[in-house]
Amino acid sequence: MKISEVREMSTSELKEKLYSLKEQLFELRRKKSVGTLERGEDVITVRKDIARVNMVLRERELESK
Repeated sequence: MKISEVREMSTSELKEKLYSLKEQLFELRRKKSVGTLERGEDVITVRKDIARVNMVLRERELESK
């Protein structure tokens, strides 16, 4: 997910996306602990997506003040 795609989303969409990304990260971590995770770099990708969403949410919060 690119930052331009994230910035195009509305705040409510971003919150929903953040929730789904956190669920996805939980699932990936569970698979990693069990040993069924095939691609370890998926965890890194999801963490970066979460960081992007959080950054845009924080930017919007600061703009509104």
